[in-house]
Amino acid sequence: MDLLKKKIQTEGKVLSDTVLKVDAFLNHQIDPVLMQEIGKEFANRFREKGITKVLTLESSGIAPATMTGLELGIPVIFARKRQSLTLTDHLYTAEVYSFTKQVTSKVSVSQDFIKQGDNLLIIDDFLANGQAAFGLIDIAEQAGADVAGIGIVIEKGFQKGGQALRDKGICVESLAIIDSLADHQVTFKEEDHN
Repeated sequence: MDLLKKKIQTEGKVLSDTVLKVDAFLNHQIDPVLMQEIGKEFANRFREKGITKVLTLESSGIAPATMTGLELGIPVIFARKRQSLTLTDHLYTAEVYSFTKQVTSKVSVSQDFIKQGDNLLIIDDFLANGQAAFGLIDIAEQAGADVAGIGIVIEKGFQKGGQALRDKGICVESLAIIDSLADHQVTFKEEDHN
């Protein structure tokens, strides 16, 4: 997706060989025009899969997931990372480790919102080692729901998450796959559409 790649190159900040900061347009300040285009792209890639709901993780996945849900005309659910006074019972939960933040979070979704027979599209901002995606897959499995695919805004192709998901037979569509962040330069993988 050229618009996204251009944003990454002009507004992204390479902090190390493994960390790309995109808070100028994705996960602190949000570019709504870009998010709308991302939503359209994910909707186009997954439209024929009979998706019933979009599932994401708070908070950076919410904007692209919401725009995807809007395009598909379906609800969006986000797994909460923090305990809430109103979200205490009847939960699906999973443990998710963040390599960027170096913390493990217990993520939760109310059992009211994912049911057996749902066909879910998981959307997230980044895919590195796949921990968030596998946590959301775990929640889907607890509910007896199917995962039709995973949409990723930015995949770090040099880390193992994308390959681990694809090796399990999961359809992963990434809008930008980064091959390297070496020497503070973003190098994109040539697209082969999985």
